[in-house]
Amino acid sequence: MKHKKIKILVTVVLLFAIVSFSVLRNDTSVQDDDGWTVIFNGKDLNGWEQLNGEADFMVENGEIIGITKSGTPNSFLCTEAKYGDFILEFEVMVHPDLNSGVQFRSNSLKDYNNYRVHGYQFELDPSPRAFSGGIYDEARRGWLYPLSRNVKGQTAFKNGRWNHCRIEAIGTTINTWINGIQCSRLKDAMTSSGFFGLQVHGISNAEDAGKTIKWRNIRIKSENLEKERWKPDPEVEEMSYLVNKLSEWEKRHGWRLLWDGSTGNGWRGAKLDHFPESGWEIKDGILTIMAKSGEEATGPGDIVTEDVFSEFDLELEFMITEGANSGIKYFVNTELNKETGSAIGCEFQLLDDSKHPDASLGVSGNRTLGSLYDLIPADNISVPGRAKQFKGVNRWNKARIVVRGNQVEHWLNNEKVVEYDRGSQMFRALVANSKYSKWPGFGQWPGGHILLQDHGNTVHFRSIKIKEF
Repeated sequence: MKHKKIKILVTVVLLFAIVSFSVLRNDTSVQDDDGWTVIFNGKDLNGWEQLNGEADFMVENGEIIGITKSGTPNSFLCTEAKYGDFILEFEVMVHPDLNSGVQFRSNSLKDYNNYRVHGYQFELDPSPRAFSGGIYDEARRGWLYPLSRNVKGQTAFKNGRWNHCRIEAIGTTINTWINGIQCSRLKDAMTSSGFFGLQVHGISNAEDAGKTIKWRNIRIKSENLEKERWKPDPEVEEMSYLVNKLSEWEKRHGWRLLWDGSTGNGWRGAKLDHFPESGWEIKDGILTIMAKSGEEATGPGDIVTEDVFSEFDLELEFMITEGANSGIKYFVNTELNKETGSAIGCEFQLLDDSKHPDASLGVSGNRTLGSLYDLIPADNISVPGRAKQFKGVNRWNKARIVVRGNQVEHWLNNEKVVEYDRGSQMFRALVANSKYSKWPGFGQWPGGHILLQDHGNTVHFRSIKIKEF
């Protein structure tokens, strides 16, 4: 009887050890009591497939190891299964010389660039730029949530060690964390489901071949998500790409739509008492100034808000066509310049820098995209040394203008490109040596209209919203 009890005890201990080892080794057949499922078994790449590039992937010590290789594009080790709403957690260690990421809600389709992997990417960026945990839209729209507006998030990733990462994608809400620090807070409705993919980025320097990225402890929860959600950091701003619609976060923080997406309500011609009867098209949620002569305000003319604004945060999306010129003006005084030409105000320049001649005029590039037109050239202030983040013609880009007292900022695709003090001696000196010198007090008026410019080229606008301080 004693030997039988010992045998039973040994069997129970062995069974417990086997189950425990399976959990530690990420056995996909094991789901814990809270509904989490591991999606890497720690032994092989069963359930995963490699797409696009030819970098090497291997399994060692319960880790997936990606190894860079010369002469091949981005490589992705992707789950065969697809997921919609989920919470994903994993640990990652990245060689400090590399850039990597984890795809989610991503796809590979024949009719999209011949199976090119595309979709949301959780960025892994050990460089001084420190955008780890930001959200990049691979092979589509580029950066959606750079960490240029979340300095605290830039401190989350630690080089040379394992980092715990978390992605919550529930409906149109996507939040990310690294080591418990929130990095991204995004609203976007483009893609609702897809696979996960571990990226080994293509390399341009042969000396980077053979360097590694490691992942482990990859687990997912896809049901009963509400009770598992982490509370967002109130200091982390949301970036929304919902078209002509405010998110609940934006409503709570005082944002309102400046254009309703379907009518000319709230706007009028800069030299009219009504919205232009032709030349400005409203269709499918897009406000378009149609091409005419290519000259300033010779068609239907500029349009301005009926309201005036003093301190505000203005954001909109714009799409310029090839060779186009336009602008977003603020502190506009429509009582000035009743003759030909555009209404007078400070201007966030919209321009195809590569095709429009205005880019080479002015002084030191002060007529290029994002510049304070004819006064201050745009440059990437958020990431010094990095080019302005223009996504290209015939693609949607974000413009943002922030005014707090005399402090003014221009942002292009969520990276700051201009900042100035409109009450400073330097600003007054710039105005005195510009085309605006004949307008007393230019740029220093207490308030003014916001204007979308007719410069004779086709330019599209949408998702125009504002928050007043």
